[in-house]
Amino acid sequence: MKIAIFGGSFNPPHKMHKEIALELIKNKYVDHVIYVPTGNKYLKKDLIDAKERLEMLKIMTQNNKNLSVSDYEMKNNLTYTYQTLDYFQKMYPNDEIYFICGTDNLKEITTWKNYNYILQKYKIVVIERNQESSEEIIKNLPKNHLIITKFTTQNISSTKIREELKRNKNSLNLEEEVKNYIQKRNLYI
Repeated sequence: MKIAIFGGSFNPPHKMHKEIALELIKNKYVDHVIYVPTGNKYLKKDLIDAKERLEMLKIMTQNNKNLSVSDYEMKNNLTYTYQTLDYFQKMYPNDEIYFICGTDNLKEITTWKNYNYILQKYKIVVIERNQESSEEIIKNLPKNHLIITKFTTQNISSTKIREELKRNKNSLNLEEEVKNYIQKRNLYI
């Protein structure tokens, strides 16, 4: 089985996070996607508690057997990407582990801890974001483990969603159940 790790802050998780996973599965890039939200030690502005983000991901994925959520990075103080991927490879020794990475993050991969190890050991599924072509970004990276997807994503950002929620407590880019959870818990206001 091809298992993809989808890391991120998911602050909040939105429709595009789910659509990316479902498109990857539908187009047979991978068979299963595991969302792995960053823990509370991750230094990012306006990051709500990891337990809340984990719960929203569980709500978003609850009706799809090909999507799941892990609290691995929440339980560990500061986890590097290579450690997360190694953890899942140990959990699923007979499966292939992939990493979902947007072009916005791929631009920074050479600054990641043990990035060469990641590029040699794991396959990276590249999602083009913000109309950024992957060609320029990957030109100096080894290509044998990079899988460039052939679908386009909408330009939806968690930052914009948080701004919408602060303004009017609503966003069309959230699953209804996630939006209800946010409103019930008074998150992002």
